[in-house]
Amino acid sequence: MLRYLADNAGFQTDWVIQSDEKLQIGIIDADLLDHGTRHPNLALLKISAFCKSLGHNVRLICSYDELKYKGKPAIFDSEYDILVLSRVFKFTKVPDFISLMINQHLIYYGGTGFFEINGPNLPHEVEHHMPDYHLYDEYIEKATGGDEKQKKRHWDDYFSYSIGFTTRGCIRHCGFCVNRLLNRVVEWSPVSEFDSDNRKNIYLWDDNIMAAPPKIFEKVMEDLKSTGKPFQFRQGMDIRLMTPKKAQLLDKVKYHGDYIFAFDHYRMDDPKEKKEVEQTIKGLKVWREYCKKSTKLYVLVAYDAIDETDIEGAFYRIKILMEHGCLPYIMRYEEYNNSRFKSMYTQIARWCNQPGFYKKMSFRQYCVRNEEYHQGIQDMVPKGKYNIKLKIPKGYKRKEKYCSCYQSMLDFEAEFPYIAKKYFDLRFEELNPYKIVKR
Repeated sequence: MLRYLADNAGFQTDWVIQSDEKLQIGIIDADLLDHGTRHPNLALLKISAFCKSLGHNVRLICSYDELKYKGKPAIFDSEYDILVLSRVFKFTKVPDFISLMINQHLIYYGGTGFFEINGPNLPHEVEHHMPDYHLYDEYIEKATGGDEKQKKRHWDDYFSYSIGFTTRGCIRHCGFCVNRLLNRVVEWSPVSEFDSDNRKNIYLWDDNIMAAPPKIFEKVMEDLKSTGKPFQFRQGMDIRLMTPKKAQLLDKVKYHGDYIFAFDHYRMDDPKEKKEVEQTIKGLKVWREYCKKSTKLYVLVAYDAIDETDIEGAFYRIKILMEHGCLPYIMRYEEYNNSRFKSMYTQIARWCNQPGFYKKMSFRQYCVRNEEYHQGIQDMVPKGKYNIKLKIPKGYKRKEKYCSCYQSMLDFEAEFPYIAKKYFDLRFEELNPYKIVKR
């Protein structure tokens, strides 16, 4: 029977520590059950491990149906003594009866999906516990039917990576970011606290490792290097804070995949924004002086505006990245859905976020190629030939309308020809001065 939880905002340890009996504890990853997630929920991994260390039985809920809700008034025929719920994203939906359980204090709940800023932290003994990396095993086994190829393709982050924070805090406090608790970067966890011997890689969620004091930054790099494992910082690192020392340290470690930084600013008509752009470009130059390896930058769009100036701002940053041999990854803020250029945002993201297209085609060529495919003539066009203007083979019957990709480009160019002239024909192969070093 579910326990009444006097304070259920965030996870509390009182029940699990004080109980003389073995408790049945159910864990709910709301993001997973609503829309699926690429990454396991680190807080839930730690909660599970802590509870198991006290001898309790812990299980990840694989479906809300398992909770046996019997309608109104609220009746729960639950096999669990305690339920723990986490939600990372505000848009994640939970059933009405879950909201009812929260209001009736029958479930611990937390995460940035409930508390965007200043939410309750995990208790210290939970926060600094080795995660339970097997929490999701049952769910994944059911989802894949035990197919090892599917596990590798879709669930690799759940099986191959140790996960943690070596530092916490950020000096920036960007409006779109939830990490605003600390005004500086502090040491958080030693790598040994979350590095599991049977996991071959490490990824880190540090808020802004580049803003760490030099001694902390160097210590983190040395600790990660000493594991002998490839690692990656998953948040976009702050390229504006790049120094020769940091570039040298990052270049010499066993890094996993692309180095990932962020390029959020583009406005040159505002002195503050212009300074941010200049610092980003300076950081890129320092980085490329020491490291030629594959590098990606998150490009945030549709946050400051959702008009043609924001579209131009995206292309402006893409051009700079081409000139520094870097890959853009377009991050669309949710407001793009309300833009009359929604389709343009989508096409730019599809072009940039697929490096095979971005590296070989200009934006115009990408849109033309989509139309060729839409028309069913892709096999009739010589491989590698991308016409500036779509040319349908003689005698071929055109469909009534263009594909959304090609049409978006045509519409935008007709309205803003000066933007199209500056950016639509730029090619990575022509602007990239560096030979990318692959791992």
